Order: sequence, then structure tokens, then C-alpha cells
Amino acid sequence: MSTEPTPSEFADLAEAIAREAAALAARRRAEGVEVADRKSSIVDVVTAADREVEDLVRRRIAEVRPDDAVLGEEGGDSAGTSGVTWVVDPIDGTVNYLYGRLDYAVSIGVVRGAPDPATWEPVAGVVVAPATGTVFRAEVGGPALRDGVPVTASSPATLAETLLSTGFAYTAERRRGQVAVLAELIGSVRDIRRGGSAALDCCAVGDGTVDAYYERGINPWDMAAGSIVAAAAGAVVRSWQAGDTRSFLFASPAVVDELEVLLHRAETVGLGVDPV
Repeated sequence: MSTEPTPSEFADLAEAIAREAAALAARRRAEGVEVADRKSSIVDVVTAADREVEDLVRRRIAEVRPDDAVLGEEGGDSAGTSGVTWVVDPIDGTVNYLYGRLDYAVSIGVVRGAPDPATWEPVAGVVVAPATGTVFRAEVGGPALRDGVPVTASSPATLAETLLSTGFAYTAERRRGQVAVLAELIGSVRDIRRGGSAALDCCAVGDGTVDAYYERGINPWDMAAGSIVAAAAGAVVRSWQAGDTRSFLFASPAVVDELEVLLHRAETVGLGVDPV
């Protein structure tokens, strides 16, 4: 590529790479999963497939975009000179992957600027679920697609009719705080779901299979691609500081304001912090 690709061309490239990576992840899952390492706690695992899939993604990006930066969950930050960063989670939902559950995904987001959700400029995002073959895709200025079909965020009539998705950290202390926040929420929403893949949770907001997704402490690679899909589908993306980390909310515009107020109050009670 001699000239700067359009967002659609970036999405085409991300989709091609993500599909190849998803096929590799699915093959390795069928062969049997090997735990290669642990990170923040004994339950925060890395499989050999995580590393192999990310290596594949990095190689494919380098072949066509050698001047771009890459931020990957397993391989860290590789500097670039183009101003474009690929934000990669090779297998989002590794515990699901380890157990043979379906909710795991290859997530590839393309952004401009530093790979910081607070400041980056989204370009394109692709999330592929290898176990089901589902492909979510979006680029700036275009629709959000699920398997090539446009999707839109839901529009629940009230907060009480809002289905909320969430996730948990891997350290016991942070999990206890997250549960305390949910205890403040559960009486105000329709129900709460926990799928185990932030990327797929973001996409679920985009296609209306949940009304909102909230989590405290997710990483850039967890939500880069999924947030682009959710936003392209009409969802609102918000974040704020909550204690020692950030909270993220992806929600239908019909309930986002009321839900954010509720979450700030729940975090104040559940975490003992005053979100700013």
C-alpha cells in the first residue's frame, strides 16, 4: 500500500488478518489447550495459542504495514512511525477458550495516535468469534456489521428494562469491589450477564443483544475493536476514573445518561471512591 488506506481498506485488512488468526485459534483449541503462563493471578492464564495467534497477527501486519505500531496483549508495544496503531487481543476470553466455551474472540482495532482510549482516533475494528464464525466489523463513517448485515444498538424504554453485561478482573480484591458495585445495580436493571469476553460484550451492545456493557479496569486491547463496532452501531461510549483505574460504559443512548449516574453512585458505595 503506497498511500494511506481508507478506513474501509484498513477494515478489509483487519478482517482478513482476524479471520486467519481465528482459524488458527480454532485449530489449536481442537488440538487441546496448553497453559503457558499466568499473569496477575493464578486464574489469569495465557495459553500457548494466545502467543502463537498474536505472533501471526503481528507478522501479517508487518508484511503490509511495516511502519505501523502494534499494541498486543501478549507481545506489548511495538513502536511505529506512521501514526497508526493496531491494538490486538489474540484471544479475548482466554478462560472461556481454556474451558472450550464459545465466547472467545480475535479482536483487532486500528487507531490513530497513542493507543489510549481517552485520546486515540478510531479508524476500524474487527472482532471474529472463531467458535461460531461470527464476524463483527466497523470503520469510521460506516455502519456496524455482523456477518455483513448492518446492526444497531437497542433502545430500551426504561432503565428497569435494560439488560446489562459486565465482567470481572482476575485479582480477588478487585473482584470483590466489582461484586459490591453490582449489588448496588441489580435492583435497578432488568438483569446482568457475564460473558467473559469484553470484545464480544461491546459487539453485543452494537447488535442489541444486550442494552449496555459496563466494566472497570479493562485494557485497551480488550475493547479497541469492540468499541468501534458499538459506536458505529449507535451506542454511546463513556469512561471515567474510578479509584485506581478507569470504568467504561458502552450503552444504548436511550439509557446511557441514567445508567452512568447510577454507576457513579454504585461505585461510590461499592468501592468507597468518588468517581471523577
